[in-house]
Amino acid sequence: MSNPQDYPSNTHSYFDVKTCWEDGSFLYFISSTCLVVLTLLTSFVYNFLRWHLKYTFHLFRAFLYDSRKRKTMNPHQFDAFVSYNVHDEGWVYRKMLPVLEGQQGWRLCLHHRDFQPGKPIIENITDAIYGSRKTICVISRSYLQSEWCSREIQMASFRLFDEQKDVLILLFLEEIPARHLSPYYRMRKLVKKRTYLSWPQAAQHPGVFWQNVQRALQAGDSENTDLLTGPAGC
Repeated sequence: MSNPQDYPSNTHSYFDVKTCWEDGSFLYFISSTCLVVLTLLTSFVYNFLRWHLKYTFHLFRAFLYDSRKRKTMNPHQFDAFVSYNVHDEGWVYRKMLPVLEGQQGWRLCLHHRDFQPGKPIIENITDAIYGSRKTICVISRSYLQSEWCSREIQMASFRLFDEQKDVLILLFLEEIPARHLSPYYRMRKLVKKRTYLSWPQAAQHPGVFWQNVQRALQAGDSENTDLLTGPAGC
């Protein structure tokens, strides 16, 4: 039987760290821990931040696109890019196009008609917004629920704040209470500061509405000013 006095009072002195390095177990532990943390971080970024990172990247590309365009001073290809949800496509083709293109003669850029096939959609959006004098956002409840529509109005807002020009027109197809705009902080901020036009109800004549849209499209780009102080065309 061993005598307790044979052992030193500090038993921790017998723990040799070198053995962990010699057999590689400690190195394996560190490597596996880093791999697990990296996997969790990658999963988090992919599920929650991938759109933000992608959008930031394309905003940077839009900034470079705008800077390059200022140097070349190329004329705009379209008078306005129309941002709308697919559920409102019928209104755009039946109501908007016959008046703005047919009667007033504006050149409009539309997703399904003018986007370049085979090109990434975010690049098509960037080219459409910066290749048009203005952007018309046709806003409805379906529009507010669309992720791509959100990207379009955010990029158009970026151009608005970057250039400080009157390049954004908001068209509301339906009455949307302010509380429903609360999750869309940028949209609510724009509505409070910008001109916005409301599509008239069934009993009202749309003539005044289209006249106001024409005035908004005719407005120069040199100043970031509001044509109207509130909803128009009602």
